[in-house]
Amino acid sequence: MNILVEPHPQGVVLSVKAFPGAKKNEIRETVGGELKVCCTQIPEKGKANKAILEVLAKGLKLRKSQLTLLSGETDAHKKILLEGITAEELRDRIPS
Repeated sequence: MNILVEPHPQGVVLSVKAFPGAKKNEIRETVGGELKVCCTQIPEKGKANKAILEVLAKGLKLRKSQLTLLSGETDAHKKILLEGITAEELRDRIPS
């Protein structure tokens, strides 16, 4: 799986393409180097962003407190900081 992961002093920055309003919460394949993350929540007052972080935390076996939205609050393309994990560990945890 070819995903865009950037090193960060606190962990790694993951590029995500968000799909709010989906039929179910799940992590899917990569789309142009971004990890496709679907959530059932509609994009309203930050609810979808919170849901995307929860789906990622559960799918990657991380605590919600380890994830921070760095950019893309109102955009489908998001950059998310994952603290306390390396790029290699992240690639191993992404469901295939």
